[in-house]
Amino acid sequence: MARGQRKTIEEKITAKQELIQAMLIRIESEKRELEELFEEKRRKELETVGDLINESGLSSAEVADLLKKYVEERTQCAS
Repeated sequence: MARGQRKTIEEKITAKQELIQAMLIRIESEKRELEELFEEKRRKELETVGDLINESGLSSAEVADLLKKYVEERTQCAS
């Protein structure tokens, strides 16, 4: 039974290099997409916090002070 022509070692090397390059491009694309998803998540979280601040009627400085006090108290309780 006749087989197709076999690839030379140089052709195999070239094919592997091209495959690796294509995979590296794909990885970079996936990394960019992941960063975009993290950024979208961060925006949504900030939007939620902003909505809570607006609903509370407190200023952002008051909210910051309350959070600082909360964190300090929580840190002291954990010690």
